[in-house]
Amino acid sequence: MPDLTPYELYGDLFVAVQMGRVCDDGKTFVDARPRSAPAAIRARFEAERRQPGFSLADFVQTHFALPGHPDTPPGPRVGIREHIRALWPLLVREHREAIDGDTLLALPEPFLVPGGRFRELYYWDSYFTMRGLLVDGRRDLAEPLLANFSHLLRTYGFIPNATRSYMLSRSQPPLFYKMVALLHGDDPAAGFAQHLPELRAEHAFWMDGEAGLAPGQAHRRVLRLADGALLNRYWDDRCTPREESWREDVLTSEAARGRVPTEVWRDLRAGAESGWDFSGRWCADPTDMATIETTAIAPVDLNALLAGLEDAIAQGAARHGDAATSQAFQARAAARRQLLHTRFWRAAAGHFADLHWRQPEASRPLTAASLVPLYLGLATPAQAQASAAQVQQHLLGANGLLTTPQHTGQQWDAPNGWAPLQWMAAEGLARHGHTALAREIAERWCASVHRVYLATGRLLEKYDVAQDRPGGGGEYETQDGFGWTNGVYVAFREGLLKA
Repeated sequence: MPDLTPYELYGDLFVAVQMGRVCDDGKTFVDARPRSAPAAIRARFEAERRQPGFSLADFVQTHFALPGHPDTPPGPRVGIREHIRALWPLLVREHREAIDGDTLLALPEPFLVPGGRFRELYYWDSYFTMRGLLVDGRRDLAEPLLANFSHLLRTYGFIPNATRSYMLSRSQPPLFYKMVALLHGDDPAAGFAQHLPELRAEHAFWMDGEAGLAPGQAHRRVLRLADGALLNRYWDDRCTPREESWREDVLTSEAARGRVPTEVWRDLRAGAESGWDFSGRWCADPTDMATIETTAIAPVDLNALLAGLEDAIAQGAARHGDAATSQAFQARAAARRQLLHTRFWRAAAGHFADLHWRQPEASRPLTAASLVPLYLGLATPAQAQASAAQVQQHLLGANGLLTTPQHTGQQWDAPNGWAPLQWMAAEGLARHGHTALAREIAERWCASVHRVYLATGRLLEKYDVAQDRPGGGGEYETQDGFGWTNGVYVAFREGLLKA
């Protein structure tokens, strides 16, 4: 059967492998290819598991082809720009036909992976990668990415977190419309009109369940506040441990005393949909992952991006000659912009913040996500001014923008800085006239990326913005490759830092 997950395919075998840490990284086994039919492997495991001398590790090696990490050029042999140009083709993959038991989804066009353990196409990573591809004249690689995402929307009705069967229950930050605008830079509205069915499909995915939703209730990714205001949250349609992090999620649920495990697992999965996996941002106690409550939070960045999507649909419908749809989505976008100003803007704190939708008056911390409304042009001049002051005081590190000021041990907290957040913050600040601060963020981050490259020969997924070293924390070692870092570095150097 197509698109079954490893747990569905292998049952007790899967659980034994993941809980027993047969592979150091839980993602290794879920990305493995079976050497024979999955049903036959499962039957053989049940027949052999209790025999004397049975070795689970040997069984896995015999019956599965485990993936390795693709090599990247060792050592700083060339300048960083030349190195990035050489990396683009090394990150290209093709997988046009599904293979029985393989979790990798088939795609019609070549695609780029981020690098390292990430051997599939990722959703929000790809937008930032595309920016660098276009600067480097690799439209031939950027256009197939958009074609693949269009295919996913037509096939599944949404874009999954990544192109693996075990990620078909969640998406990621909705940036498809930004990809369309990027590749139709001279006339974004024409691109929105061309891709109107896909844009509307993505919006329908995020808004599923809005009809008839009572005040104070939520369904999947949509929620209605007590006063009737409609907003969105992150979600996952499964409430089991993430298959790529099964053991970690089981242990987290065991530490969450008094909580139903399925609720913990749902919140962990929703955190993965956010792209910020993980951060104290999602936790009642930022230092304790067992208190994760992602589904209780209406994120400022998600709701800002959906306002942008609604505006894109309005533009596309207008260009397509559908005035009724255009007006309906203009109204949706305007309503969401108003909610950003009335529910997500914290005047006393001077920044945008997430909203705890069951406790709307509760304070929420400053994070780099607070700058996404600026990035999308949804902030007032006064809000941008106050936000810039907060960034200067609390988020600006020696090597770029902190993800949050909190030190929790999670990778989407201090001291880490991430390429997409540097880009959205700098672009947002520059858009509102705070060019000096925008350039400072970009310059500090790019300089650190360059220094780490000179020391290691690597481009990394995340960086420590306090010291010149790779970022850390989280569930796995820092990976190299690395798609969005390459893209944002190139875009900064040829854009904001070249002007």
